[in-house]
Amino acid sequence: MSTLSFAPLSHRALVAVRGEDRGAFLQGLVTADVRNVEAGLAAWSAFLTPQGKFLHEFFMFTLGDAIWLECERARRDDLISRLSKYKLRAKVTLEAVDVLAVGTAWGRNVEAAFGLRSSPGVITPLGAGVVFTDPRLLDAGVRWALLADNAAAVLKELGLKESTPAEYDALRFALGLPDGSRDMDVEKALLLENGFDELNGIDYKKGCYVGQELTARTHYRALIKKRLLPVSLEGSVPPGTPLVAEGQEAGEMKSSADGEGLALVRLDAWRGAPDGVLTAGHVKVTPHPAGWMKLPSE
Repeated sequence: MSTLSFAPLSHRALVAVRGEDRGAFLQGLVTADVRNVEAGLAAWSAFLTPQGKFLHEFFMFTLGDAIWLECERARRDDLISRLSKYKLRAKVTLEAVDVLAVGTAWGRNVEAAFGLRSSPGVITPLGAGVVFTDPRLLDAGVRWALLADNAAAVLKELGLKESTPAEYDALRFALGLPDGSRDMDVEKALLLENGFDELNGIDYKKGCYVGQELTARTHYRALIKKRLLPVSLEGSVPPGTPLVAEGQEAGEMKSSADGEGLALVRLDAWRGAPDGVLTAGHVKVTPHPAGWMKLPSE
């Protein structure tokens, strides 16, 4: 029997969006269809610049009288500030809330431990909080938002073993899943370079949102030349280190640990590199796309 694990993610935190206009307010701003969230599903989404560049990514779910955004803790105030600029006369409030802690759980059929169906974004209450299957990819497991003072006890009672964020990162690297500004440059990254469309983070039928025009144009014209890919490393490479293929720029390292990580890779340079191996300084870097990725043809 495989071990089911959980890890608190202290670098992630919550924003509660309340008020009678909360759904309509978010619907005009973010990349996912908020109507699905109001109907009882969890979603992964992003908030962009008007030019379609990455600002924030977050999970969304409904609990009580609020739509909750699970975002980067260090950048939570920036998210609230930027969203607040669009409030105008909307009856909506945005509040940083820490009574609930957030985290993840993984392992074979981990959703069954919570009574969840094997479908992305399915959500169920647990105590005063919620758990939901990762709306990006079932292999990524379950996300949870539970009372901070007893989250670990509740999860252990369900038979899960406490682990660390670093161990979850190992899974995240293998699956090719970005984690906010650790892997995506603020006001620079494009969502389609980071798999948002394949990972259910963009709804092309929902209508307008901030940055929608460039995102849709990039999608329909197939303009993507770079992708965030899982990589294996023969050494340690700091984030931001340039990747090289036969003397030519081939991308940039993102987060990594213990010989595995993520890198934003120039697809043409990688495909033309001997044996598909790039270098970062003196370190060999070998990309290996995850199974869900649909890379553009050569």
